[in-house]
Amino acid sequence: MRYISTRGPGAPQSFADVLLSGLAPDGGLYVPAQWPEPDPAALKSLKGKSYAETAFHVMKPFVGDSIGENDLRAIIGQTYNAGSFDSADIAPLVKIAPDLWLLELFHGPSYSFKDYALQLLGRLFDHVLARQNKRITIVGATSGDTGSAAIAACRGRNNIDIFILHPRGRVSEVQRRQMTTIKDSNIHNIALEGTFDDCQTIVKELFADEKLRADINMSAINSINWARIMAQIVYYVHASITLDGFTRPVSFAVPTGNFGNVFAAWAARRMGAPIGNLVIGSNRNDILTRFFESGEMKKLWVSPTLSPSMDIQISSNFERYLFGLLGCDHSALKKCMDDFSKKKTFTVDESLMNAARTDFSAYRCTDDQTIAAMRKCRKEYGVMIDPHTAVGLHAAEKHLLKNPGGLPMIIVSTAHPAKFPDAVRKATGFAPPVPDALENVMKKPEHFTPISNNLD
Repeated sequence: MRYISTRGPGAPQSFADVLLSGLAPDGGLYVPAQWPEPDPAALKSLKGKSYAETAFHVMKPFVGDSIGENDLRAIIGQTYNAGSFDSADIAPLVKIAPDLWLLELFHGPSYSFKDYALQLLGRLFDHVLARQNKRITIVGATSGDTGSAAIAACRGRNNIDIFILHPRGRVSEVQRRQMTTIKDSNIHNIALEGTFDDCQTIVKELFADEKLRADINMSAINSINWARIMAQIVYYVHASITLDGFTRPVSFAVPTGNFGNVFAAWAARRMGAPIGNLVIGSNRNDILTRFFESGEMKKLWVSPTLSPSMDIQISSNFERYLFGLLGCDHSALKKCMDDFSKKKTFTVDESLMNAARTDFSAYRCTDDQTIAAMRKCRKEYGVMIDPHTAVGLHAAEKHLLKNPGGLPMIIVSTAHPAKFPDAVRKATGFAPPVPDALENVMKKPEHFTPISNNLD
């Protein structure tokens, strides 16, 4: 398996190269030069297999010869087990109504879906760096959950220094403390005076500085790193097969701002997983929903909401999907990205939008609707959910109203409700139960450096 940049036809790279570099030198994102061919028989054989077995089947084609089969199996086995995740199912499915399920992706150390990729990435980095006798500096931006999951994955690792930027005052207290209470010497937290988009822009600008990038051997752990997407594909494949998707395909409702999580669902379907509709849930920062309605990707202001991890107006991973939508035309993709950078907007032809709307449906959710969805889920289904999952539930219900009698729907539950206790209490009148690990971080001293929104 080789990888190419969305923005240029440079020399194809190996998985190990892509893992360590994160972002392509031309500023593009890496995508497979050729997608693995769907193999329905092999996928059907995964029914009843463990999460780790499914992960190996999904990842092996993407890793290629960069990591030997035995080593890859060992890394996956060390990642997806009871030592790292607090559910034997790793990513359990919870039925809350007829043909309506929650996919609980909050059973890792940071209690968010980011753990499912980042716990793996930490081990992949360790393996490749030790073999190549290298050290890297990871620079990443977080809207809340990526930072804590990345820090949990990289703390104490011998060959990694990690710097995480978060928007000061724009993540929940629990999210912040999960990052800032870690004392390992290789962990560095930066509180940027700005939005998540500002954090993400600075990270991309740092990567564009070729001398700096080479001097510190810079790498990425955000979902701009292909390995993140690869690992997220697994839970879509596993869930769709667990629910007998080859008998009756299943749909997913995904709360997303940066597009990486729902792109992984698209990739799973591209690989032959029995997946029907893909439903995007946006909060008030609805750039993705507006795009699927109008064909225009237009950056507006970032508005703080009850679902802060989705307070985004630059959906970085959308570039990967757009590249394919444009027929893998590097020049056309680069023009769109240049227009978006300079003019804060680009438009896609209606003929291409027809194809895009076949791939995805998108719905927005206000804070009041988020509260209503959280309240309904507890009252009618007996389940507490966090505000991001509530955005997914709202999108799922709107989609089902427009498409009655449709396919079974799985709502991707991206975070433990205890990470957002104020929103949960406001919606339900009750405080969510707090895992011991989260309760402990509220008592520890914090360590972070406030920095102005300035590249220098």
